[in-house]
Amino acid sequence: MEVKIGIQSIPRELVVETSLSAQEIEESLAAALADGKLFTLPDDKGGKAMVPADKIGYVEFSGPDQRRIGFGSL
Repeated sequence: MEVKIGIQSIPRELVVETSLSAQEIEESLAAALADGKLFTLPDDKGGKAMVPADKIGYVEFSGPDQRRIGFGSL
């Protein structure tokens, strides 16, 4: 699943590919916001994205990744 995180005062969004479900992401974000801690999101390559929960502007997730075929629009 592709997750886009908008961070306050940062012009670009953070994009993370993760195997977590939408439910797991929501629960993790809610817990981080309630505790005032870091929102930690593991990626598919074994890394982690860590963002202060109080600085998050928005979190957007897409459905399961669909494979793109071809060379794009010509």
